[in-house]
Amino acid sequence: MRHYQTIIIGGGLAGLIAAHQLSKNGKEVLLIEKKTYPFHRVCGEYISNEVKEFLKKEELFPQEIGPSKITKFLLTSIKGNEAKMDLDLGGFGISRFALDFFLYQKAKDVGVKFLLQSQVEEVEFETQGNRFILKLNKGDSYSADHVLGAFGKRSKVDKAMNRSFMHQRSPFIGVKYHIKTDFDANTVALHNFDGGYCGINQVENGIFNLCYLGSKEQLRQYGNIPEMEKNVLHKNPHLKHLFLNSQFIFEKPEVINEINFSPKKPVENHILMIGDAAGLITPLCGNGMAIAIHTGKLAAEALLQNKDRTSIENQYTLQWNHFFKNRLWVGRKVQWLFGSKAVSEFSVGLIKNSTFAASQIMKRTHGEVF
Repeated sequence: MRHYQTIIIGGGLAGLIAAHQLSKNGKEVLLIEKKTYPFHRVCGEYISNEVKEFLKKEELFPQEIGPSKITKFLLTSIKGNEAKMDLDLGGFGISRFALDFFLYQKAKDVGVKFLLQSQVEEVEFETQGNRFILKLNKGDSYSADHVLGAFGKRSKVDKAMNRSFMHQRSPFIGVKYHIKTDFDANTVALHNFDGGYCGINQVENGIFNLCYLGSKEQLRQYGNIPEMEKNVLHKNPHLKHLFLNSQFIFEKPEVINEINFSPKKPVENHILMIGDAAGLITPLCGNGMAIAIHTGKLAAEALLQNKDRTSIENQYTLQWNHFFKNRLWVGRKVQWLFGSKAVSEFSVGLIKNSTFAASQIMKRTHGEVF
């Protein structure tokens, strides 16, 4: 059985950043990813600038891909009323197709080993041997001193571990398109509709990402995604204009189910959970990608700065709670400001008439530069 110092399950932003940091500092790392790069993911594809300094320092900022520069925020109610504000920190737009592939290549350059098109089905911690045993879908097994769980919102490993959130059904679906359209390249917009909200911003090559969180119940009611969009999303005139006057690049959208915002633990069964595996921030907060990058960095630091397992787990848990626990909590509370007629009008009015209230929401859901 092949042994590694660290095995990372999942090759999204958190997993790739952690792998890069560990391997760069002399650790032997295997990253297991069920797909092959590059590939699309359902994601808002907007990253808060809180991560930019870190990425530049580590030579991981994808300047050559040409990310968009986001400086403004637009919010619309279901009726189409709107509020605009400048973003203090701002951010950049880049597709996961391009960014993940870029980070994958960077990780390979510093010696990370990859096992692609492979899925971990079970992880066991052997107390006696003080190591992990990982069983894969193809029948092979690996052992590791440490395991980082970067397996996203919901996975076979979550099920095998019987994590508590797996017993809760989610009312949401996520749907994503890439489009060509006439929209401001420096603005990220959030358009409300009954039961959800839709974000749009430019990524690279003049393409826009359109991604929405919708209701599973409405999808059942209308039978398919195009009918749901026509009957629900189009009631917001901004969304209707986007859907009717844009060139859709994908033949069909990327779709995910079971998006669960319940709290999760940052360490379970001695596995350090990173990215969405540690907790999913509501998309309207616009910085799930930044949190994923930051958790990958923190997990790598915990492994590099400590020798014994207890110290590693304690440091990561303390850091995770310090940086993210309140942000995810505020994100869950702010979620109620969106997705219904009366409340979406209130939200637009709030941002339009109270710059302080709007900036406080942004401040409490976004982090400091690290």
